[in-house]
Amino acid sequence: MAKPRVYTMIFANVYPLYIAKAEKKGRTKAEVDDIICWLTGYSQEELTARIEQQKDFETFFAEAPQLNPARALITGVVCGVRVEEIQDPTMREIRYLDKLIDELARGKAMEKIFRK
Repeated sequence: MAKPRVYTMIFANVYPLYIAKAEKKGRTKAEVDDIICWLTGYSQEELTARIEQQKDFETFFAEAPQLNPARALITGVVCGVRVEEIQDPTMREIRYLDKLIDELARGKAMEKIFRK
């Protein structure tokens, strides 16, 4: 079975779209970066390096230093699918990120986004 197309998409090509979505709603690039780092365990420097290296989504998540255990608390619908019901681990990580960016754009407080 072929991998979903999103796996081969370059993270660096989608990253500006995350920022644009957040900034359109009055949020910042720094908040987007904080969310990505919280989810994946990348430091800001490591995140910047991954973007410069043009890593695809599958590799970006496979190389993540420490996926945050609290990500399992992320629930809800993204693209018509409940994230907690996604069976494929890589797709679930991608949708977790999508959900967090959606929450940021909707004005949710960072403490709540981070499931504190």
